[in-house]
Amino acid sequence: MDITITLSDDDLKCLNNDLLDVEQWVQDAVKGKIAQCKKRMVQQWTPRLMNDPNVTTIPASEKELIDVVVARSDYKDRKTLEEEQKQR
Repeated sequence: MDITITLSDDDLKCLNNDLLDVEQWVQDAVKGKIAQCKKRMVQQWTPRLMNDPNVTTIPASEKELIDVVVARSDYKDRKTLEEEQKQR
């Protein structure tokens, strides 16, 4: 997925005042957020999988674990959870 960010000239001037490389900072910020989300997802789902009597094995790699989680019928992403909450 490609994501485009549009900055005004003034916003870019402000960022350049503090940052050596704005594009690198954005890349690093996104990588940091991904790492935080991945850690929370693994921490949230590992106990659920371990307590599910229908689960006999849990993948050792994070990528495979995430694939198993998102393939489950009881998995809901944040957007789905928010939409369900609004309907209540």
